[in-house]
Amino acid sequence: MKRYMVIKTFMSLASGILIAVWLYILGVDYPILWGFLAFLLNYIPNIGSIVAAIPAVILAVVQLGFGSALLVAAGYIVVNFVEGNVIEPRLMGRKLGLSTLVVFLSLIFWGGLLGFVGAILSIPLTMTLKFAFENSESTRWIAVLLGSEKMDEKSVPISNKKKD
Repeated sequence: MKRYMVIKTFMSLASGILIAVWLYILGVDYPILWGFLAFLLNYIPNIGSIVAAIPAVILAVVQLGFGSALLVAAGYIVVNFVEGNVIEPRLMGRKLGLSTLVVFLSLIFWGGLLGFVGAILSIPLTMTLKFAFENSESTRWIAVLLGSEKMDEKSVPISNKKKD
């Protein structure tokens, strides 16, 4: 859990800084506020960054016109696409042992079950389940299904390990 929060905090911080710098360059008012909002809402997987972009794009339309608003939206899209689809899934998969598909499906499941709070807590809840499944021989196979593509010897079910 601690590892997840550290990775997510650094990724959210990078996203917030990049958004704030982009909005400052474009001349949108309150770029630090929008960067901070992007930082906070980036903790919600997949949809948080979209929600964070809406007020900044609306302000850009009002303040600077449609052309600049499109540039603001493009900046959010580029930052969040690269971070959310390239960098973060690789880091999460390597450091936490969850597959990218499981990360996405956990957002849908926990968000549907618990609403907004479930969306925020989807990865920590899934990690907790994975750890619980790893500690029992009868449920270890579920932990393997939740795991990333690379499995270490600890993740392999007992029945498949070599007998000494």
